[in-house]
Amino acid sequence: MNSKTIKRLLTYCRPYRVILGLIFILSFISVCLTLITPILFGQAIDLLIGIGLVDFSRLFWQLLVIVGVVLAGALVQWILGQLTNKITYNITNDLRDRVFEKIHLLPLKYIDSTPHGDIIGRVINDIDLIAAGLLQSFTSLFTGVATIVGTIIIMCLINLSIAIVVIVLTPLSLLVASLIVKRTHIYFKEQLELRGEMNGYIEEMIGNQRIIKAFNYEQMNEERFKEVNQRMHVSGVKSQFYGALINPTTRIVNSLVYGAVGVFGAISVLNGSFTVGLLSSFLTYANQYTKPFNEISSVMTEMQTALAASQRVFNLLDEPVEKPVSNPQNVEIMEGNVSLKNVYFSYDPKVSLIENLSLEALPGQTIAIVGKTGCGKTTLINLLMRFYDQNSGSIMVDNVSTLDMERDYLRRMYGMVLQESWIFKGTIKENIAYGKSDATDEQIIAAAKKARVHKFIMKQPEGYDTMIDEDGGNISQGQKQLICIARIMLTKPPMLILDEATSSIDTRTELQIQEAFETMMKGRTTFIVAHRLSTIKNADMILVMDKGHILEQGTHQELLEKQGYYYNLHAQAQAPSLRQAHRSCEANSLPRVCSSSRARRPRVSRRISFLRSVVVRIAFTLKPPRASSGGIRRMKSLDFV
Repeated sequence: MNSKTIKRLLTYCRPYRVILGLIFILSFISVCLTLITPILFGQAIDLLIGIGLVDFSRLFWQLLVIVGVVLAGALVQWILGQLTNKITYNITNDLRDRVFEKIHLLPLKYIDSTPHGDIIGRVINDIDLIAAGLLQSFTSLFTGVATIVGTIIIMCLINLSIAIVVIVLTPLSLLVASLIVKRTHIYFKEQLELRGEMNGYIEEMIGNQRIIKAFNYEQMNEERFKEVNQRMHVSGVKSQFYGALINPTTRIVNSLVYGAVGVFGAISVLNGSFTVGLLSSFLTYANQYTKPFNEISSVMTEMQTALAASQRVFNLLDEPVEKPVSNPQNVEIMEGNVSLKNVYFSYDPKVSLIENLSLEALPGQTIAIVGKTGCGKTTLINLLMRFYDQNSGSIMVDNVSTLDMERDYLRRMYGMVLQESWIFKGTIKENIAYGKSDATDEQIIAAAKKARVHKFIMKQPEGYDTMIDEDGGNISQGQKQLICIARIMLTKPPMLILDEATSSIDTRTELQIQEAFETMMKGRTTFIVAHRLSTIKNADMILVMDKGHILEQGTHQELLEKQGYYYNLHAQAQAPSLRQAHRSCEANSLPRVCSSSRARRPRVSRRISFLRSVVVRIAFTLKPPRASSGGIRRMKSLDFV
């Protein structure tokens, strides 16, 4: 066993010293009552020895005393059980609170790199195992040890020679138990680690069932699960096998002790130095002496599991937390000037990501960040919010370094709408007011109206008091995103971060939301992470990123005129729309326009071809032509190349 783990676990008993003291006192009283009973029985037996010599009056009172002692012992045991339950679950409650608080203090690096199922397993399953182990320890260990010590003392007082036989044989039982315990601890620790791995795998699979079914991954998923389950099965069999050896082996040794006491006691009775009653009492004491060993060995499995679970929980508690700011600084006048100078950052020291990044967002500017997947867009947002700290360089907000600000103060400056909407189990009102718990109903309704979600809410059976399932299971993805947008509109933060905030909303609602965003963005510095270039054309500055570097920056029109990386991205984004425009041409019986556009493209410059396509697209999008001669004549005028 790990003595450090045991000592650390016992430190959680300090707030409950009074209860623990009562447990010790009651354990002592319980043991005393238990040890008195065999003597009383021995005296009662001696009153029955001899024909016609039975003193029924004394025997009656002796039996009354025995009944009183037994009832008192039962009452003490009941009170002892209540106290051990109370202290056990108070300790595990405190431990679970400590772990949950710790999770909020851990850096996102740990959360991102550790399977979530494993963390959940430590908070719930492992602490439940600790509770079971502590309960067994308090109920069996304390009274067991006291019983062993008290029994040895009484046996020594009754007959020292027989007591020495018991004391000599006792270390054999302890030696066997300790050897097995050392072996089992390894397997119990391995089993809990595998259980955490399985929790993480199951949590991942359940949360992504749609993807699994879409790619017909069920068979491979089962094979992977069976592989983890088999390893857990093997470890479990070994741990339970060795754990099960403790009880029968200690029972064998204890039976030898009991037999030795019986033999030596019988010889003493025949020699006349021992009465039958004393022999009966001594055999009862020998049985009581061996009983705690059997009880402790029988719960050793739970205690070993509890220690292994404690190590996992303490490992989480020992993880380094986000370092607090020693001398925090605040922004005196919030203007929204954000600047990054020579910023370097990487998640893995061996793999570089952002290198020598510098940019400046002036107050009230809208900064759009575009680029391919993995180019560093979300990483840049993580640095702005201090979810991660840069390796070097500086990030300033109104001339104050973000490293000199408290994290919660910095994060209150930003309103963040992510592509993945998070909704918790609660009412719609509670979800909207998540960032402002003191918001009035009028403020919540006004924010919902701005987010274009008020009508949807009023159609629900209970309006704003309608309960939402966990993770918003009873509403659509678009509705969840609208509620998240309303949440930000309620807080009215000085700066905004929009990470593809309208990705799950239909086109009509998106246009309305964009209008609300434009109103909200006025006077606020805004960072927009966008995959659809159509949503950022009005941005004051567009940053084009690739592999952690800013390749280009400028307005939409400036970047198009450069005909560089952004121009190619824009052309690729327009390709599906152009194909739709050609299909619209053919559907409206305009082969000349369509064939003309396709045939002449190789002979004209890229820019003229692009402009012609845009004009064709606008013509067919805004005013689809009719199959008439007038419509054909109107379209002929567009064939200018």
